[in-house]
Amino acid sequence: MRLKLFYNKSVHENAAYYYQLAKESREKIVGVEKAIEETKKEMEDAKKEAGAPKSGIRIKRQKEWHEKFHSAFTSAGKLMIGGRSAQQNDQLVSKHMEDNDLFFHADIQGGAVFVLKEGISASEDELLETAQMAASFSNAWKNGNAGVDVYCVRKSQLTKNVSGGFVPSGAFAILGERKWFRSTPLILRIGMGEKGIALVPDRSKTRLKNELALVPTLAGKDKGALAKSLAKRFGLHPDDFLELLPNGKTKTREASS
Repeated sequence: MRLKLFYNKSVHENAAYYYQLAKESREKIVGVEKAIEETKKEMEDAKKEAGAPKSGIRIKRQKEWHEKFHSAFTSAGKLMIGGRSAQQNDQLVSKHMEDNDLFFHADIQGGAVFVLKEGISASEDELLETAQMAASFSNAWKNGNAGVDVYCVRKSQLTKNVSGGFVPSGAFAILGERKWFRSTPLILRIGMGEKGIALVPDRSKTRLKNELALVPTLAGKDKGALAKSLAKRFGLHPDDFLELLPNGKTKTREASS
């Protein structure tokens, strides 16, 4: 190691110079090491925050094809799918309904068509569950009704062709006899299921975590306000609820076990 000595300084002054230089170098090293540790901690905190879902932030997942419609599963696992619009009502019947399925609709102008997949072999309980979905996603909810009649028919009983009449988009003329579900109550349950937030008819035997019952009432919260309230309860984004909820005003209550 070579040191530069200053000829105009004494031995003690040269030694003091290098002592001070070494001290400053040590302080710089300590400062650098501290900065490195702080940076590491900030990076770890950022990773944790990035990996943890926050309330109000929508975490998107790959959706199933039927989730673009209103959809749920019966207690026995059969798929119930309903149209969100007149166009989707038509699409359900033309593209997704098969001969062994059943068509459900509330006996009121305006509402979702519901198709119960493999409905021909469904139990009476499954038929009642699907009828409750059709009732709840009809204008009866918007009207604040407690119940409404619902019917179901086979695909072969549906037609768009009637003599001297006009069948509008989303609607169908019915041929033959219908199976009726009189005074079907309008009540749903919402809570956390296996794949996230889920909505089921109250008749369903499926239990959801932290679930609430939903019922229509003209004195309840409108759809937007309810979505915000549910988003806070479940730590999700309001949009995740807007696409699930029926149109109209709703009140919530703790679901009976």
